[in-house]
Amino acid sequence: MTTTIQPLERPKVGRLVDEFEYGLDAPICLTWELTYACNLACVHCLSSSGRRDPRELTTAEAKALIDEFERMQIFYVNIGGGEPTIRPDFWELLDYAVEHHVGVKFSTNGFRITKERAERLAATDYVDVQISLDGATAEVNDAVRGAGTYDAAMRAMTHLQAAGMQDFKISVVCTRHNIDQLDDFKAIADRFGAQLRLTRLRPSGRGADVWGELRPLPEQQRQLYDWLVAHGEGVLTGDSFFHLSAFGEALPGLNLCGAGRVVCLVDPVGDVYACPFAIHDTFLAGNIRDLGFDRVWKESPLFLELRSPQTGGACTKCSAYDSCRGGCMAAKFFTGLPLDGPDPECVKGNGDIPLAGVAAGTRPSPSQDHSHTGPVHNQPIPLTLMPTRLTSRPDRSCDEDPLVGFAGAGAGRETADRG
Repeated sequence: MTTTIQPLERPKVGRLVDEFEYGLDAPICLTWELTYACNLACVHCLSSSGRRDPRELTTAEAKALIDEFERMQIFYVNIGGGEPTIRPDFWELLDYAVEHHVGVKFSTNGFRITKERAERLAATDYVDVQISLDGATAEVNDAVRGAGTYDAAMRAMTHLQAAGMQDFKISVVCTRHNIDQLDDFKAIADRFGAQLRLTRLRPSGRGADVWGELRPLPEQQRQLYDWLVAHGEGVLTGDSFFHLSAFGEALPGLNLCGAGRVVCLVDPVGDVYACPFAIHDTFLAGNIRDLGFDRVWKESPLFLELRSPQTGGACTKCSAYDSCRGGCMAAKFFTGLPLDGPDPECVKGNGDIPLAGVAAGTRPSPSQDHSHTGPVHNQPIPLTLMPTRLTSRPDRSCDEDPLVGFAGAGAGRETADRG
């Protein structure tokens, strides 16, 4: 006998966060990774990007998905990768989305943001650009993102500013090496007329390999919290740090794990996951090629389960539970902790003992890995010794060229390598 989980009746009154726990008819934060191809090999990449998956959605399928977003009244999508601008049809898809009333915010390493493209972006409504920068200096940034990536980001921001594009985003993944640079990041954003966005380092993808070495130290977590409180609404966080709210005053934002409720991810091959930081079979809700996005979002048993009341486990006994809600699902899962247990970076220290008790080799491994298997031009040179996944020989043609299979790939290879 098969039991069907039915959506629960929504509360008639209460806080907005209580309403969101039951899910919405459409996600308010939808991430769409267009490709796993990337010209970089960032050591903390949450999707283990590098090589293009030959099964990725075609241009026609991508446009059909945009049509579905429009019907669902999803007013904008976060486009990422990989490096989305590597896809030859990226600009075509961007224009198609805007024409169909779906705004686009896309993340890029900046290599392909030329003067001409910056002018095009500045002239396009409902488009926002997010430049990745993980160090306020080249030394710190290039250690995780690769040689020359700091200069590429600065060059892209210079082009965007010159084109008159205001309030584009500078996206920073917080690590123990850049927490002391928060004021410097804010100064860079102010200089370019941009807005600073800070995100949490998750132990996802290649980030699982370096999480222990890169995650902020406990005293830096407090430093980060105090800085965010001081800067209030002027800095975006995307609800990355709701676990820090246990320090006291709640940070701006939803302060709730929105996985499968108001947040989800569509990957390059059409798989839909509950969270952009939980790309693992455990959190796979379905594929748009089989069901369409609308049905996956509204009918997936996984999503319906996530929208049902959660026990909260032992965390409900903590005085800070209403603030942090038990922390990040992805951070718990990829460090081997139970989903109803404490966050591994619980500021009360409740995650320390369970984390220390996770047996070596028992943490979940990524369900897929698209890392480059050969040398990368912009290879990171870590500040500390960290494992890599590089070998000396590519196994498939798309290991050498992330654009293999696209028309004109060979002619565009040099450009793709520059990103």
